[in-house]
Amino acid sequence: WTVELNSGTLPRLIVNRQYQARIAAHASHGPVNRAKPERQFLDSCLAQAHWLMKALDQRATTIMKVAIALVEAQKDFFDHGVSHLKPLTLKQIADTIEMHESTVSRVTSNKYLSCDRGVFELKYFFTTAIHSADGGTDASAEAVRQKLKSLIDAEEPLKPLSDDKLVDLL
Repeated sequence: WTVELNSGTLPRLIVNRQYQARIAAHASHGPVNRAKPERQFLDSCLAQAHWLMKALDQRATTIMKVAIALVEAQKDFFDHGVSHLKPLTLKQIADTIEMHESTVSRVTSNKYLSCDRGVFELKYFFTTAIHSADGGTDASAEAVRQKLKSLIDAEEPLKPLSDDKLVDLL
C-alpha cells in the first residue's frame, strides 16, 4: 500500500521575497534612529514565517508517519475488509513511531483516509478489543459489529435469530 498526503488540503505559507526585499530596502534607507527597529521587526517577522513553515512541514511529516503506521497495522483491513480490522490503540501507534500518545491523538482528529473501501476518519482504525470466549484471537469491536450486522441483515424477516443463536454464530 502507498500512503500520500493530499497536498491540496495542506496549508501553505510563502514568503514573498520581492516584497521582503522592498521592505528591507525601505528600512535601511530611513533615518538611522528608525532603521534599526524597522530592520529588527522585519527580521522578527521573517523568523516567525520560517518557524511556521517548518512547523507546517513537521505537521505533514507527523501525519504521514501516523498514516503509514496505521496502514501497516491494519493491512488486513485494506486487503480483506472490515471483518479483518484488528484491535488497535493510540499507544501502539505512538510506540511504533516513537511519539507521544497525545500527538497521535491530535494528528488523527479530523483527518481522513481515502481508499478503495471508502473514506474513513483516522480515528476509525483505533478499535477496542473484544476477547474471544474460547480463548482465540481478540477481535476488533468494529469487526464484530460488522459481522453482527451482516447476520441480522441476512436473517429471515419472519424468523429472526434469537440472541443466543447470534452469540453462537459469532
